[in-house]
Amino acid sequence: MLELFEFEGCPYCRLVREALTEMDLDVLIRPCPKGGQRFRPQVSEQGGKAQFPYLVDPNTGTALYESDAIIRYLAETYGARRPRGGGHGLRVLTSQLASLPRLTRGLRARASQPPEQPLELYSFESSPYSRPVRERLCELELPYILRNMGKAQKADMGPPIVRRKFYPDAGIRGRNRQRMHAETGRLQVPYLIDPNTDTRLYESADILRYLNETYAQ
Repeated sequence: MLELFEFEGCPYCRLVREALTEMDLDVLIRPCPKGGQRFRPQVSEQGGKAQFPYLVDPNTGTALYESDAIIRYLAETYGARRPRGGGHGLRVLTSQLASLPRLTRGLRARASQPPEQPLELYSFESSPYSRPVRERLCELELPYILRNMGKAQKADMGPPIVRRKFYPDAGIRGRNRQRMHAETGRLQVPYLIDPNTDTRLYESADILRYLNETYAQ
């Protein structure tokens, strides 16, 4: 699986997460908040500098800094179309603006107990309910597999009640959307799976409470 060293409050990291959502790629997130000691030093050791995002692809032996280079690499390597939305400079600007309202969240490390196995989070980058969960996972330096389940068709837009009313026969598209529905019968994010405690949770408030009670020190 792809590995991404990043932190939630970084607008350049956000660009890569957006691309991963749009390209329908999963990734193992290794959170590197400021002051973090669990994964942040690895980036300096492996790449020579503490700069983020930093992508490692064990499938090709590739390791890259720079969001634009990472996005280009992912598109060229995995046959996906590069994300839309203007040139890279414009995308950086919009990412910075999107990060401003929660500038201090997902930025600095908090003491935590490391898990034996990575957690698993079903999410998509623009989900306002998923973002607080990713921020807390980052602050606690908890590694997790990010299962991107971006909306795959027009019928996916809007809340479930809208989809049921206007697109009752649309079916389910998207790899992780199909996977979640097959396993749970629902399409809702965030959805957290913790294999360390055999816990499965929806609802951001419940997930945040669980992470604090289980891993925060």
